[in-house]
Amino acid sequence: MSVETEEAAGRAGRFRRRLWGLGGALLLGVAFSLLLGRYPAPYFTPPGVLRENELARTVVLNLRLPRILTAVLLGATLAAAGTTFQLIFRNPLVDAGFLGVSQGAAFGASLGIVFLGGSAAVVQGSAALFAFLGLAASYLMARRLRLGDWVLRLVMAGIGISAFYSAGTGIIKYLADPLKQLPDITFWLLGGLWAITWEDVLHILPVVIPALVVIFLMRWRLNLLSLRDATAFALGALPGRERMVMLVAATAATAAVVSKAGQIGWVGLIVPHIARRVLGADAQSAVPGGMLLGGLFVLLCDDLARTVLTGEIPLGILTSLIGAVAFFGLLLRHELELKR
Repeated sequence: MSVETEEAAGRAGRFRRRLWGLGGALLLGVAFSLLLGRYPAPYFTPPGVLRENELARTVVLNLRLPRILTAVLLGATLAAAGTTFQLIFRNPLVDAGFLGVSQGAAFGASLGIVFLGGSAAVVQGSAALFAFLGLAASYLMARRLRLGDWVLRLVMAGIGISAFYSAGTGIIKYLADPLKQLPDITFWLLGGLWAITWEDVLHILPVVIPALVVIFLMRWRLNLLSLRDATAFALGALPGRERMVMLVAATAATAAVVSKAGQIGWVGLIVPHIARRVLGADAQSAVPGGMLLGGLFVLLCDDLARTVLTGEIPLGILTSLIGAVAFFGLLLRHELELKR
């Protein structure tokens, strides 16, 4: 066996061990989060109390557990979508928030709350529709621009489409009922999981799980789809068709979780970079690693959101704050790029 082969095998072994470590950390985080809260004991509930206190069991099973599962799904989805967008568009600065997907979902959800009855199915469907329209508009606008390279054009187009959707959301907020509809929109835009129930979990599972399975099973194709079309085609890929499948899966899953959790920023931008640093640039390990890291990151942020203060901190504020700090850290270390 050559030295290069031995080094490659050693790296693969280290990445597998790190993946298993992340999976174990996520499971421990879920178990710890179930016992974290203000009832029946401040901040932490001893496991023995759950056997004796029926109300405590109800709180854990019907309030904390669906919220924790949604937090993990939310983080995994945003991280997987961010990795997909960054590799497909060959742009380390894009995620759902930069491509008009999150803002489109926010506009669609606000539209559903104010003008379309506000039912869960309508809000989710409207969010998904405008999320797809946001992604398509960003891509088509970037193709028509002639200023700068592809990375710059895509970022500029995404910023413009996001601003357009944000303005539309502002108009809807202005027209909303200030006593009933406006508070719902405002808290939704801040992002949070305080209202999550088992019904909400069941609404997003049929969309999120198949989409994440598609991204996971096709993760090795992302290595090819990050190349130029001619190169990818020569290596056996069908770039146009496969990119469309991956983009549809990433956008549908993002719209589903955003319609329930609101706008949760920076997860899809920062977590993929951290995953590539920890597990390597190969999408076969970076995608599942990003899912695990994203789930753990959002889970820990949600734990902070519901325990640090007497009143709950909006989840979107915490993820943006921590994500911005991590972003500057990556910039200062010159690691914000797609290393292969």
